[in-house]
Amino acid sequence: MCHEIGEPIFITKNGYGDMVIMSVERYQKIAYLGDVYSRLEAAELQVAEGKTKDAMQSLKSIRGKYNV
Repeated sequence: MCHEIGEPIFITKNGYGDMVIMSVERYQKIAYLGDVYSRLEAAELQVAEGKTKDAMQSLKSIRGKYNV
């Protein structure tokens, strides 16, 4: 059923959520999105804290450091 409908199946016990069954493909997709959202959140926090550099200045610094 998980493969046919492409969605997780929720198992309840006494009316409360107990387990979720899903295909490996679906789980990998969910895990990947979780990782992406986590990285975006970290990036947004760095921007809010002013921990960013100007792109042109960074490229100039790298070019000078590696003589390219």
